[in-house]
Amino acid sequence: MSRKAVLLKNSTTATLGDVKTYFLTLQARGLLALPAAVRRRYRLDQPGAHVELVERDDGVLELHPRVSVPADQAWFWTERWQRMEREVDEHVARGEVTTYDSMDELFDDLERLRSET
Repeated sequence: MSRKAVLLKNSTTATLGDVKTYFLTLQARGLLALPAAVRRRYRLDQPGAHVELVERDDGVLELHPRVSVPADQAWFWTERWQRMEREVDEHVARGEVTTYDSMDELFDDLERLRSET
């Protein structure tokens, strides 16, 4: 399968397959302005939005949109907690859940399970 790169005359965008490439001009003080559509797509259109810059050994610079997390919520985003979240999602997907119509019904079932051990 051949892939064709397209760069329109007087354009700042090129496409290669499913990849869009934007040509940016470095402005005064090292500022880069991302295209408005990209900022909106990745929710970078709010003041204070964060972008991670990764400098790879092969000379490639990567920009990754990042979301700031308040310090008191950082525990949720740890690898351990996210692994546990994925485990729960798998249980739910397999239908391994029980729903209750009331708190009393939930507590009765918990009491029953406790008495079985």
